Amino acid sequence: MYAVIRAGGKQYRVAPGDVIRVEKLGTGTDGQVEFPVLAVSSEAGQVAKQADARVVGEVIEEGRGAKILVFHYKRKKQYKKLRGHRQAFTAVRITEIAAGGHSFKAPELPKKEAKPKKVKEAEIPAAEAKAAKGSAREKAAAPKKAAKKAAKKK
Repeated sequence: MYAVIRAGGKQYRVAPGDVIRVEKLGTGTDGQVEFPVLAVSSEAGQVAKQADARVVGEVIEEGRGAKILVFHYKRKKQYKKLRGHRQAFTAVRITEIAAGGHSFKAPELPKKEAKPKKVKEAEIPAAEAKAAKGSAREKAAAPKKAAKKAAKKK
């Protein structure tokens, strides 16, 4: 099942679980956003406007898109103007499409596990850190010495 919604003056075809980037939205309650529905497809494949249809999504992130350069130039007139623009966006994951007494929900996303923290050099005692650095230097120098001795024997 899919629906056609309107957001930011554009139309989007969405299904449960889709992630879309729309023009910057004011966040709704608890990151939930409801979109105006233009049309909904039924299980038989027919597309029709339903008065009781609703599409709900959750805000995933907000940000700004890539920079677009706007360059105005008139030849032979010594006129150049360069402006940059970054369009603000809101990424929304469609969680539910409800129409005609049926509700289609997106599958739940798996929970992300926290990464183990890295041990910083400041947490290692200073004596151990110096010993580790010294042994690493000796190991790196050993192959160079062996290569020089092999070259001299010829």
